[in-house]
Amino acid sequence: QVQLVESGGGLVQAGGSLRLSCTASRSILSINTMGWYRQAAGKQRELVATITGSGGRDYADSAKGRFIIYRENAKNTVFLQMNSLKPEDTAVYYCNAKVLAPYSSIPYLDYWGQGTQVTVSS
Repeated sequence: QVQLVESGGGLVQAGGSLRLSCTASRSILSINTMGWYRQAAGKQRELVATITGSGGRDYADSAKGRFIIYRENAKNTVFLQMNSLKPEDTAVYYCNAKVLAPYSSIPYLDYWGQGTQVTVSS
């Protein structure tokens, strides 16, 4: 089991910045992949950014060049630095952890944070 606690959401004007944090209940070194997803009102949840245990990063096209995902292993925390925010970024942002599962039929176990609201005004 992995518990994820998020913070950092809020209201910001277009062009501004926010930093989201996600703290896991155990060492993130034991988590295969951590990431951020978001879900806008009336839309499907979508991937924003991920970071692997080895430090590899992937970003959604909409996040490239604006968002940075990074981690502080000693604090069991992953951050999402969001810059140049746009109204289109408005959504509930969810932290995700994928733990490699020792099962033949299940590659990973997924854990989710409670979500934090990000609202970007025009």
